[in-house]
Amino acid sequence: MTDENKPIIEIKGLTKIYDTGKIKVNALNGVDFSIKECELIAIMGPSGSGKSTMMNVLGCLDKPTDGTYHLDGTDVSTMSEDALAEIRNQKIGFVFQTFNLLSRTSALKNVELPMVYAKIPAAEREERAKKALSAVGLEERMYHMPNELSGGQQQRVAIARALVNDPKIILADEPTGNLDSRSSEEILLIFQQLNRAGKTIVIVTHEPDIAQHCKRNVVFKDGEIVTDKKVEHILDAKAVLEEINKKSHHLHPHLNQ
Repeated sequence: MTDENKPIIEIKGLTKIYDTGKIKVNALNGVDFSIKECELIAIMGPSGSGKSTMMNVLGCLDKPTDGTYHLDGTDVSTMSEDALAEIRNQKIGFVFQTFNLLSRTSALKNVELPMVYAKIPAAEREERAKKALSAVGLEERMYHMPNELSGGQQQRVAIARALVNDPKIILADEPTGNLDSRSSEEILLIFQQLNRAGKTIVIVTHEPDIAQHCKRNVVFKDGEIVTDKKVEHILDAKAVLEEINKKSHHLHPHLNQ
């Protein structure tokens, strides 16, 4: 059972400096930040605010220059690359704006990929991949190639792939950036459902209406957190989808919705 009061992510005095030799860029300036289990949180901020650097550190893709990062009770800030890769595979599922699917590989095989790295036997891989695709409503499409799927469906494959090792945290970087409003709401609905089922979800976005679907918004500027607040009126993706469908039916009554 998850403990909703326990921080799954705890960051203290986090600094990240990129030193190119000619110039030093302070991407993060002594950030203190924690995320509790079962939170659904949006990280926001303009380009160059530090939000992408924070995402890379949270995802164990980049190490801080200074400060500590405890992930699920383990200090990962000084871990080796190999140890970080293992933590990533066990604890974190990634979803990107560009889907990052292999183009000549079926949805099912794309979802199996993280398990190939984890050396899970083929039969179990297939069973778990099918279950993950069913969880995002794509059981009918599992043998399709990415180019036979819509943008929203491709992003659902990417979410299924992120879920397949049963990570505690899902990090989504601009997950609706390439999608129309209906597909965006469908993706946000999946995130809200996963969050209700106990997943901790962090969405990086620059769109206020996407952030409005989260429980908490953290805004970065110049490598620091400038606001961190609870969302008073959370947008329910299911209700928004119903509105979109109603309008669409209104505009195109002859189409069988």
